[in-house]
Amino acid sequence: MERFDLVIIGSGPGGYVAAIRAGQLGLKTAMVEKDKDLGGTCLNVGCIPSKALLTSSDHFIFAKKEAEKHGIVVGSVDVDLNKMQQRKEKVVKTLTGGVRALMKTNKVTTFEGFGTITAPGKVSVKSSDGKTQEIETKNIIIATGSAPIELPFAKFDGKTIVSSTEALTFTEPPREFLVIGAGAIGLELGSVWARLGSKVTILEFLPRIAVGFDLELSNLLQRSLTGQGITFHLETKVSAIKIDNGRVTATATRGNEELKFEAAKVLVSVGRKPFSEGLGAEKVGVEFDEKKRIKVDQHFKTNVDGIYAIGDVIAGQMLAHKAEDEGIACVERIAGKDGHINYDAIAGIIYTNPELAGVGLTEDQAKEKGIDYRVGRFPFRANARAIANDDLDGIVKFVADAKADRILGAHILQHAASELIAEAVSVIEFGGSSEDLARTCHSHPTLSEAVKEAAMNVEKRALHILNR
Repeated sequence: MERFDLVIIGSGPGGYVAAIRAGQLGLKTAMVEKDKDLGGTCLNVGCIPSKALLTSSDHFIFAKKEAEKHGIVVGSVDVDLNKMQQRKEKVVKTLTGGVRALMKTNKVTTFEGFGTITAPGKVSVKSSDGKTQEIETKNIIIATGSAPIELPFAKFDGKTIVSSTEALTFTEPPREFLVIGAGAIGLELGSVWARLGSKVTILEFLPRIAVGFDLELSNLLQRSLTGQGITFHLETKVSAIKIDNGRVTATATRGNEELKFEAAKVLVSVGRKPFSEGLGAEKVGVEFDEKKRIKVDQHFKTNVDGIYAIGDVIAGQMLAHKAEDEGIACVERIAGKDGHINYDAIAGIIYTNPELAGVGLTEDQAKEKGIDYRVGRFPFRANARAIANDDLDGIVKFVADAKADRILGAHILQHAASELIAEAVSVIEFGGSSEDLARTCHSHPTLSEAVKEAAMNVEKRALHILNR
């Protein structure tokens, strides 16, 4: 029986990054993955393929509707969806293959099969051919990620009622595409198929979209997406879904009004649940909370010695980059180092166009906490590079402590928000102030100047707008 210092169950961003760090630190490491390809949900059926389709569909819209403004005459523009899907698969294969190469480089042994904890320090691996082998280890990290949540009256059939996995693989745009849930997944995949010709309707139980993000910017995003042809029905509760001859009829209520929605396909994107059951953890005494998340301490250790958990299977935001940092910190703790994470400096992003990104406290959260705060805003319509790019939608918004000026939160709505938010994350990580950011020289002309101006406007001294 082969023995390791560390066995990681799951090869998603949390698992494979933990494995790399363990290899760097000289730990004899193994990784167990139930699927043929490494990378987990994110690389195979989540973050990466969705961004590939978002990029391709965004290019299509540019060629179709925006190129002429730039003096580019392209004539008739059509979509070869098969080729678009092939490009997406190539992107996925490139990255999953890269993960496998990184495992070899860092001397990580990979086992293909379903990993089950049979006892502290023992993991059984059942391969697809039914064969089982057991491996011993000093430490185990559970990094098995999450799975889409089903509605009790709308079980996934993979054809008409679909999860995000199937919504990435359509061979033609659904004529009508109904999306239940206005979170990141629903908004992103709704955007893809709206751009490619589907009539997209999004139903949301809550009175707003993009819950967890700044309300002001979420409302601006909804306005922008509505202008792109997506229809929203908020405060709308879906109670039944019926399929007849391949057509979907969804019944919903809004107040006392009953509504009916028909579509060719429906995406259920109401959240994800931890993939934590069936791993043997409960049988060896690992404790779970009421949401089936594995309980861990501040160092990711469960109540059972030698067993740790990271990523979507524990409490907190279900984000790939959160899982990565947790994997690094967890392994460093196992190796006797001081691994840690600042959860106040982890950004969330929705990759629509414009993108919505946020880190730290929103304005409403600051109010709820009774914090005396100030706000600085700057619109991209006043930014030279945004004007040159013809990309004027959106703003930058900072929430800063009124006395200490420490940045409490940063929120950006813009085509490049996912890149721009990193500067604010860095300043928050180091406990910086709006003054620190405002005094930092930003190259001209760049979109990042809007970040500087918003920071300056915390003290109402932005240069390129009337201060307010």
